[in-house]
Amino acid sequence: MDRRKLFSDNVAHTSQEPLGLQIEFAKGVYLYDENNKPVLDLISGIGVNILGHGHPSVVAAVKKQIDKYMHTMVYGECILAPQVELARMLSEQLPDQLDSVYFANSGSEAVEGAIKLSRKLTRRYEIVSCRNAYHGSSLGANSLLSVSNFTRAYRPMVPGIRFIDYNKLEDLERITKKTAAVIMETIQGEAGLINPGSQYLKAVGERCREVGALMVLDEIQSGFGRTGYLFAFEKYGVIPDILLVGKAMGGGMPIAAFISSKDKMKELASKPELGHLTTFGGHPVNCAAALATLKFLIEENLVGTVPAKARLLQSFLKHRVIKQVRSSGLWFALDLQSFDKVKRVVKAGLREGILIDWFLFNKESIRIAPPLVITDEEIREAGRKLQIALDDAIT
Repeated sequence: MDRRKLFSDNVAHTSQEPLGLQIEFAKGVYLYDENNKPVLDLISGIGVNILGHGHPSVVAAVKKQIDKYMHTMVYGECILAPQVELARMLSEQLPDQLDSVYFANSGSEAVEGAIKLSRKLTRRYEIVSCRNAYHGSSLGANSLLSVSNFTRAYRPMVPGIRFIDYNKLEDLERITKKTAAVIMETIQGEAGLINPGSQYLKAVGERCREVGALMVLDEIQSGFGRTGYLFAFEKYGVIPDILLVGKAMGGGMPIAAFISSKDKMKELASKPELGHLTTFGGHPVNCAAALATLKFLIEENLVGTVPAKARLLQSFLKHRVIKQVRSSGLWFALDLQSFDKVKRVVKAGLREGILIDWFLFNKESIRIAPPLVITDEEIREAGRKLQIALDDAIT
């Protein structure tokens, strides 16, 4: 039976109009459809494929680990080399107070773990989140969303959530001694790539310390080099109490984590024991892939190449239909101020052989976030094709 028909009949959809791009093969920065047409991936699987598709280091690590063992026991019971080595290497890249890693399967799971840890540590239940933030789609993570049309059908949500405006210093007064944690993206992604003001995150951290709340920074989309820093919080001179990572972490394999101090994280191991569990979290094959990804990022100084590549790509982001460009490293939002124009450019881009899309809470802007391994020539190719696609919005 036709594969497209099988997709329509048997795979649960997340929208009424799926992209429908049939993938037969992927390598480097390219996806190949059923007709072997190359499509330059300018969104990295929504931030996942930081090293592109089928990176040799990641593939080799996965194959090597599969030959040794795969799942052995629920997370936290066995000593598994990929987990141990990945946790050590992550801790070495982070500030001293972020030295204990709890591995999860997805960003949503990492958020859930952070909520539980924050409530247990503080004995408070109120969580403060930002309007237009996105932290995941499980019920707890979804409760942190202020956009009601994404949550209305699933109410009642988890209680005790309060919302503040990102970058609005006056709103920090809403963080009080009732607050267990403030959970926010270091850079707001699905709002259309909103960077924090120069002193905003410092002010959030100071307010949290003042009232005894925990500062949780979500770097599930911004982490692992995307912004030109291994972790975006490094740019802003703050250190979170809990750090959330995922997406690019596994180089294409599903893995995430929440990271804190040993003193804080030990709370999950007592009163009650097994207070937070995951069967497949820290899967050894996924940890091996994540370890290979992190090693390549560091040993090849891939993060150090981001600023020059970003400048080159930025030089192609000039067009009369673009009203504003927002960016952080190799991560761009092109504001067209029209969803109709965005859709036309996305469709035209596919015809030209580039994959772009829009943001969950900002459909008037185009998302561009290519793999960090993209070459200068591939950037020029992407820029030329993007210019043609943008022309489609004014014809």
